[in-house]
Amino acid sequence: MEGSSVTLTCSSDANPAAKYTWYKRSGDKQVQPLSEETQFVLSSIRSSDSGEYYCTAENELGRSSANIFITVTYAPKPPSVSVSPSGEIMEGSSVTLTCSSDANPAANYTWSKEDEDSPKASGQIFTITNITAEHGGKYQCEAQNTRGRSKATLHLTVGAGKSVIIMNIIRLTLVVMLVQVLVLTLWTRMKKTLSLKSEANEAVEMIESHNCPEYENVAAAAQTEDTEEQEDLV
Repeated sequence: MEGSSVTLTCSSDANPAAKYTWYKRSGDKQVQPLSEETQFVLSSIRSSDSGEYYCTAENELGRSSANIFITVTYAPKPPSVSVSPSGEIMEGSSVTLTCSSDANPAANYTWSKEDEDSPKASGQIFTITNITAEHGGKYQCEAQNTRGRSKATLHLTVGAGKSVIIMNIIRLTLVVMLVQVLVLTLWTRMKKTLSLKSEANEAVEMIESHNCPEYENVAAAAQTEDTEEQEDLV
């Protein structure tokens, strides 16, 4: 396990006594001498120490060798998370979340969403289809194996889709049109009211400024009768 101490020991029956050399074979098949002791100690072993080691025992009469493989197990390293496509995701589209971590043995992955108790998915890849605004928020990927666990988060931003934008434009247009119609209706009513008041005022003014002929005749006749009555009395 990573962090532990490992001792490699090499021994051979030889006469005269053998001289020992430890090597490590790298990925490109090149050998690297490590020690000329019978024991080679790896203190606080790391994942990079995994690989093939071999020892040679040699004296003046000949040479022999043996190898051993070391596998270092370790907890998942901090995961790397990504989202595709990147940036703001539009409503109605699909998005893929990916999580990967260096681990030995291989890690198991679990996806969860912030403020939700139950996991959303398991596995390195989590795909959301026909995404909506409710899918926005923080997502956490947890990588776990028998040696431990590690977590990483990402933030998913969901924007309004084309259909939503079109609907909002239509709604706004309808509101503007309704406001215009309402204003026009109120203006027409006010104009009619002002017109009626103006006509009424004009009629009153005409009555006041011009005496009615019938009224004048009646008044004159009444005045004549009063005069005649006064003459009779005299």
